[in-house]
Amino acid sequence: MPSEPTVKIFAVEDDPVYARFLDYLFGLNPDFEVTFFQSGKDFLKNLHKKPTIVTLDYSLPDMSGEEVLKEVKQFDPNVFVIIVSSQESIGTAVDLLKMGAYDYIVKNDETRERLLYALNNAKKNIQLVKELDTLKQEVSEKYEFENSIIGKSKAIKKVFGLLEKAVKTNITVSISGETGTGKELVAKAIHYNSTRKHKPFVPVNIAAVPSELIESELFGHEKGAFTGAVTRRIGKFEEAQEGTIFLDEIGEMPLNLQAKLLRVIQEKEVTRIGGNNTIKLNVRIIVATHKDLAEEAQNGNFREDLYYRLLGLPIWLPPLRDRETDVLLIASFFLKSFCEENEMPLKVLSREAKEKLLSYSFPGNVRELKSVIELGAVMSNEDEIMAEDIKFSSVIKEDNFTFENMSLREYNFKIIRNYLDKYNNNVLEVARRLDIGKSTIYRYLKEMEAENF
Repeated sequence: MPSEPTVKIFAVEDDPVYARFLDYLFGLNPDFEVTFFQSGKDFLKNLHKKPTIVTLDYSLPDMSGEEVLKEVKQFDPNVFVIIVSSQESIGTAVDLLKMGAYDYIVKNDETRERLLYALNNAKKNIQLVKELDTLKQEVSEKYEFENSIIGKSKAIKKVFGLLEKAVKTNITVSISGETGTGKELVAKAIHYNSTRKHKPFVPVNIAAVPSELIESELFGHEKGAFTGAVTRRIGKFEEAQEGTIFLDEIGEMPLNLQAKLLRVIQEKEVTRIGGNNTIKLNVRIIVATHKDLAEEAQNGNFREDLYYRLLGLPIWLPPLRDRETDVLLIASFFLKSFCEENEMPLKVLSREAKEKLLSYSFPGNVRELKSVIELGAVMSNEDEIMAEDIKFSSVIKEDNFTFENMSLREYNFKIIRNYLDKYNNNVLEVARRLDIGKSTIYRYLKEMEAENF
């Protein structure tokens, strides 16, 4: 069976001689299916049949090429319209290209080559658009809440409820939680389930950018703005235009740049370093941090006005230890994915391995669980992963405590007491090491003293 035509062309041409020429030319490519129209009105009546390419004679008896082009672009901006004209007018060509025409070709001895070239380029672009649409659809499906964020615990269901609210508006979202809880994954889920899902998602890890480069990274710079600025650079905010910018580890932003970020958010515009022109922004902002920003603001490490500006809809991601048996669901997902990616026979977790996973606190959260499971899959010699294949390597050793019959609160007491002993009761150092506030440690110390723990 012959292959189905992949490109539908509508040719609008009132000259029958030139129409025969186009019919011959289009017939050279078996992927082209061509329909001819002698007038603009007749063509527009059939526009609902959705051509992918239109070749349009500029001088039609009933309508101008400009009028027809305008109608086409209002109906579907993605249609490729190639203007074919007997007039060699640069001004007209420029105006039509600004209106959305794909190309402007003059009827002369070079028409054949130029038209074939334009058609083949348009065909390639159509394929790229299809591939991009398919990719975007796959990404959207990948980041559907239930597909990307695995779990059935009460704690994670609360997160799902907040995500549903987040995608309905463009409100700023602030995501907090311990390291490894999946803050970027949640940010992507919000973006790809929102009305902005077909626009850019631009992540920036503030902690990973040298402090002297953060301003240029976010806001861009003009050529010659500073030593080494040999070309103009577009900042991440501009890259995210009409989409979402995700500022990870926002608590690491230097104080001197926080004022500039605040102004960009308030004014909804940015000025590149060394530039004078302001660029209007239409960008959704999602921020994330493992720090307590309210406490950072109280301690003078984070601007209070910026904190309230970024707070928006707060989403706290629970640590893995608070998510009941979600650890086993996530572990099974990681194990299946790892086996498939590495073309290994599918493995399962033994009962003892599951018990070992459930008895561990996972201070590195989901990120640590992924590493543990992948290592277990490699270490296992059987189709079943045994307890001895599960190896933990976090800074808090599994053997330091007895996990059985211990409540989460008791376990937290143990961790804090262990760290205080290790660092000579230096509360500031322990707070930094555990990524918690000093007030949290003092509260636990008071409770520990009251309960003689």
